[in-house]
Amino acid sequence: MASLTHFFLIALSVLSLLATSSNAQLSPNFYARSCPNLQTIIRSTMWQALAREARLGASILRLFFHDCFVNGCDAGILLDDTGSFTGEKNAGPNLSARGYEVIDAIKTNVEAACKGTVSCADILALAARDGVSLLGGPSWAVPLGRRDARTASQSKANSEIPGPSSDLSTLISMFAAKGLTAREMTVLSGAHSIGQGQCNFFRDRIYNEKNIDPSFATTRRATCPRTGGDTNLAPLDPTPNTFDNNYYKDLVAQRGLFHSDQVLFNGGSQDALVRTYSTNSALFFRDFASAMVKMSSITPLTGSQGEIRKNCRAVN
Repeated sequence: MASLTHFFLIALSVLSLLATSSNAQLSPNFYARSCPNLQTIIRSTMWQALAREARLGASILRLFFHDCFVNGCDAGILLDDTGSFTGEKNAGPNLSARGYEVIDAIKTNVEAACKGTVSCADILALAARDGVSLLGGPSWAVPLGRRDARTASQSKANSEIPGPSSDLSTLISMFAAKGLTAREMTVLSGAHSIGQGQCNFFRDRIYNEKNIDPSFATTRRATCPRTGGDTNLAPLDPTPNTFDNNYYKDLVAQRGLFHSDQVLFNGGSQDALVRTYSTNSALFFRDFASAMVKMSSITPLTGSQGEIRKNCRAVN
C-alpha cells in the first residue's frame, strides 16, 4: 500500500511539473547571451514611435492584451490573412487594432542585431511594457522565451476577447477563463489610463445610460453624434498620453468612457478596489505590473513549440 501511495505521489509530481513547465521556461534573462542589446533596441524604437504619436503606447498595449487572450501570448494577432490562411486581424475586436507597423520596425531592428533569435511574441511583450513605462507608468521584468505560433483563431478572437459593452459578471468570467482574478481584471482595466476610444464603442453609454456624469455625457456627445462619426475619437481618461490613476478617479466620478469601464464602479464587487486605486497610484502601479507579468505568461509556446518568425506578419 505504501509503495502504491508513493507511486501516486510521484505521478502527481510529474503531472504538476508538466503543467507548469512551459511557464517555468520563461526567464527575464532568456536573451542575455544570444541578444544582449535586445531591450535597449526595443525601448529605443518604442521611444521613437511615441515621439511621433503618443497614442501608439496604448495601441501596442491593446495588441498585447488581444494576443494573450487568444491561445496565449504567441503573436498570433500579428499574422496577416492570406489566400489559404485566416488570422485574427479581421475578427471584430481587432478591426480597430493598430500599431502593427511599430512591431515591424522593432523586428527589423532586432533582426539586424540578432538574426533569427528573438520571437515576435517576446517583442510584443517587451514593447507593451516599454509603452507603459515611457508614458509614465510602471516597469517590470518581462519573462522571456516565448515562441511564435504558426496558427491563429479568428473564432476565438471573436468570442474570448472582452468588449467595451461587457458587463461586470462577463468581465470577471472572461478574465477567470484566462486564469486572472477579479482584482487582476480591475487593475488590468487600468490600461485604459492611456489611449482613445472610438465613438461607436461608447455611443450607447453617453446617450442611454444613467450612471454617467451629465456634463461628461454632454462633452462626449459633441464629437459623437447619435448617427455617423463612428470612428471619431475621445480620450479614455483626461490624460490619455500619461499612464496614471486618473482612470479610476473618472470611474468614481461616473466619467468612465466605455460601459465596461463604468461597471467596475457601479455598486458592485469592485467598487472598493476602484476607490483605492483612485487614491493610491503606487498600489495601482505595483498591482498592474504584477498582473501584466501574470497575463504575459498565459500558455506560452516554448522549447521546440512554434517557431521564431522571420517576419511577424507571416509564418516561416
